[in-house]
Amino acid sequence: MSTNPNVVIIGGGLAGLTAAIHLSKLGLKVTLFEKNEYPKHKVCGEYISNEVLPYLQWLDINISNLKPTQISKIAFSTANGKTISSKLPLGGFGISRYELDNYLYLKAIENGCQIIQDTVSDIQFIEDEFRISTSNNLELKSKIVIGAFGKRSNIDQKLNRDFIQKKSPWLAVKAHYSGDFPNDLVGLHNFKGGYCGVSKVENNRINICYLVDYETFKQYKNIEEFQSKVMVKNPNLKTIFDKSALLFEKPLTISQISFEEKCTVENHILMIGDTAGLIHPLCGNGMAMAIHSAKIVSELIIEFSYNTIRSRKELEEKYTQEWNTHFKNRLRMGRFLSKILQTEKLTTFLMSLLAIFPFLLPKIIKKTHGNPIILKS
Repeated sequence: MSTNPNVVIIGGGLAGLTAAIHLSKLGLKVTLFEKNEYPKHKVCGEYISNEVLPYLQWLDINISNLKPTQISKIAFSTANGKTISSKLPLGGFGISRYELDNYLYLKAIENGCQIIQDTVSDIQFIEDEFRISTSNNLELKSKIVIGAFGKRSNIDQKLNRDFIQKKSPWLAVKAHYSGDFPNDLVGLHNFKGGYCGVSKVENNRINICYLVDYETFKQYKNIEEFQSKVMVKNPNLKTIFDKSALLFEKPLTISQISFEEKCTVENHILMIGDTAGLIHPLCGNGMAMAIHSAKIVSELIIEFSYNTIRSRKELEEKYTQEWNTHFKNRLRMGRFLSKILQTEKLTTFLMSLLAIFPFLLPKIIKKTHGNPIILKS
């Protein structure tokens, strides 16, 4: 490899690619490592709040090219099918990770980023710089490393991060379907042991993504049996599954998903997206948070590169502070809502409250969403 980059990004998902585009737009030399090829489907709710649109425009990313669905309403139901609907405070759009990640990948290449398909096997921090090694025996040095490697990674284990030491009960399942579902609606439907998000993405596809407690799931032979014996007890989900046909060969799954608090900086690596903290899918806004976290870290790295931020310590402290300001309360609210929805009595109480005071639902949603992203001048 030729000269060493200013910034190395490990992971080419939504957060990693967004940071790569931002930093390269402002002239930094970026190398990004991603182990998978593009395009690729990922387990994801595939709904993004409109809060990110001003920032995407600044990045010269025109989402309308991908023909996303425009989503303005939410329907929320308990396991027995009792439903409350509301308008989404900001609205959002539906776009598959298959299309969006590939679009961002091509944009990063166009910006001059070096993207290497390889797995990072080791990161050492020695004498104020990083030394990165890969499974294909590449070695390079960089002043800054961004961790954007997702929910769980071999790097998490190498760093001995706290959350990776604990067993997590959550399994996530996602697939695309053809069928009849409103373009402008995101559905969040409870069932015993979990909850399910349903919304349209581009090309008239329905994305169904759900989170389930593994103890509940393992009582059944497979995904099909679980869906047909547990999930369809919610009449809303029964209607959706009855009217839909699976478009994937089989649903995608990911296990051991942790919603534990994570450190935003580990061994001087700046963590973004799911690597820094994962919001419960019922809040439906992890994609917007990933994009926003890329913006925050990129702006601070630019300041560091121009010596406006004078030390690594100051950079790390400012990033942690910014992350907490924008996301800590949202993640806390996500965990709180998840606990309520896992308890039948509390869910019934919440629904009774919302039936009497329906204006509370948009207020609860707003607690898990941000305001439109403001760009630094």
